[in-house]
Amino acid sequence: MLLAANLLLLAAPLGGLWLLRLYESALVRQTETELVAQAAVIAAAYRAAWWGGRAPAAPDAGWQPRPASLDLARDAVLPPPPAPRPVASPPDPRAAAAGAALGSVLADAQRVTLAGMRVLDRQGIVVATSREELGLSLAAQEEVAAALGGEGRAVLRARQPAQGVGAASISRGAPFRVFVAEPVRDADGSVIGAVLLSRTPASIDQALYGKRWEIAAMALALLLGAGGIATFTAFTVSRPITAVAAQARAVAAGARVPEGRPRRSAVREADELAAAIHAMAATLERRADAIGAFAADVSHEFKTPIAALRGALELLADHGEAMAPEERARFLGQAMEDVARLDRLVRRLLELARAEAPRPRAAEACDLASVAEAAAAPFRAEGMVVDIEGRDAPRLAMPADALRAALDSLLENVRDHAGPGAACRIEWERRGLTVALVFADDGRGVSAGNAPRIFSRFFTTARDGGGTGLGLAIARSHLEAAGGSIALLPGEGRGARFLVTLHLA
Repeated sequence: MLLAANLLLLAAPLGGLWLLRLYESALVRQTETELVAQAAVIAAAYRAAWWGGRAPAAPDAGWQPRPASLDLARDAVLPPPPAPRPVASPPDPRAAAAGAALGSVLADAQRVTLAGMRVLDRQGIVVATSREELGLSLAAQEEVAAALGGEGRAVLRARQPAQGVGAASISRGAPFRVFVAEPVRDADGSVIGAVLLSRTPASIDQALYGKRWEIAAMALALLLGAGGIATFTAFTVSRPITAVAAQARAVAAGARVPEGRPRRSAVREADELAAAIHAMAATLERRADAIGAFAADVSHEFKTPIAALRGALELLADHGEAMAPEERARFLGQAMEDVARLDRLVRRLLELARAEAPRPRAAEACDLASVAEAAAAPFRAEGMVVDIEGRDAPRLAMPADALRAALDSLLENVRDHAGPGAACRIEWERRGLTVALVFADDGRGVSAGNAPRIFSRFFTTARDGGGTGLGLAIARSHLEAAGGSIALLPGEGRGARFLVTLHLA
């Protein structure tokens, strides 16, 4: 595809030579200029012969250049010239004598210039020619009539290309001829005749044929250059993509993602693709590690209550009839506690899964004060003191149910560690485009050794009281899903303090 695109770009300017015909118009004007110059020389020679070789000096009329005027884009190509017509009376004897003196000159000049040359008297009768129209009238031709009237003119006339003519033929290769007719003036300015010249101009085909070897060499060089550029570009593009594909296959086969930034290449898109795949593979690898660690933690958390439940049920099955009622009730109570713990674990794991994998939804907003009051109401009913202080009621860029779940987890954490009579305070303030919410309680606080692990799953210091170690993890997942964050603040006296940062709607 790259090679085809390069070749198309190379062909466009070459095709323009044939479509616009600019160069061919330049060749036509060059032929017209040459014919005008030849006509001026022949007209001067005819005037000298008209006076027997002693032409009087013409009055000085200044320079009178005759520029070329033909243009293929503007001038129409006329039909072939009409056939010469015979005349009833002979030409002017003086003109015939002057023409006879020029006949051999015109025939010799034609061998070099390849132009058809005719000298006509004032009636349009040919008196000298390089061909065989001697004595015939050309007065019917438009350009001849204009020249006999004192106006020089150049026209294009169609012709049929000769059969079997090669591309190198200059005189017979083009489909039209250039005709130039110039008046011959006497010393007093009167017209005493006309000079008619015609020649086939060189064409683009002939110009290209004349330079065929040079053009072939240039075309070969361009092809080689285009092929080299296409090869280099393809290698530059394909090499990083091949490396990315190899890395993707290695990751799919189970290899670890290499550390560090992927190797840079000369192609920005390939670098972006490599970086995206590297980041995706690293993310998948971290998720796989997290899933493995999560599975191990879940297995460990479920193993203890399941083992205790199995032991109690086995004892009841084997010795239940022989046990005293009090002993049997104790084992049943332990089994119920283990079942209740498993139920709490399952529910909290479900909440954690929903928090870490939120469903796509439209942008939502909520009122911080109203959600905080709704979250505090059931805990106040249990005897917990919850003080809510805020300078205003900002709206947050977060779903109300997610914020409620995060606050519930924080309040449950206070109840599990400080008991029903605990007290906590929720206060916030705006900080630019965010809201800083401080959540503080009067519990035992967090020791320096437990602070780094407080947001880890299944880490709890209240396991005997039914704690699952998932509350803070659930709160963090809900907040991070909305673009917020939560962090443990350094202790200032009794209790624990958390800083929650949320974005304004």
